[in-house]
Amino acid sequence: HVQLVESGGGSVQAGGSLRLSCEVSGYNPSSYCMGWFRLAPGKEREAVAAIDVGGSTKYADSVKGRFTISQDNAKKTLYLQMSSLKSDDTAMYYCAAEEKDFCPRTWTVEMTFGDWGPGTQVTVS
Repeated sequence: HVQLVESGGGSVQAGGSLRLSCEVSGYNPSSYCMGWFRLAPGKEREAVAAIDVGGSTKYADSVKGRFTISQDNAKKTLYLQMSSLKSDDTAMYYCAAEEKDFCPRTWTVEMTFGDWGPGTQVTVS
């Protein structure tokens, strides 16, 4: 298992930008799928984006064109660049990881990922 710690959350006005980071430590698998999920009050946890070791990315329709997932393997850090933020983006954002050759079609399902960070809050007003 890996340990994940998110950072970069905060409060921002609608239309603004934030960049979330997720630092990875512990066991470092050669193949993995890493993702970002979010949980808003009164809603179920929602998949936002995912990336595999080869750099292939996946996005939820609600964030396509506004969010970008990326990784820095040397720094063992996952990023989520969020732009054109809306009030609907307000949520706790979680980083997740699972040892896999690539991100499967089930990447939007929580149970696909076994390791989770504690989350970082993003508030858009």
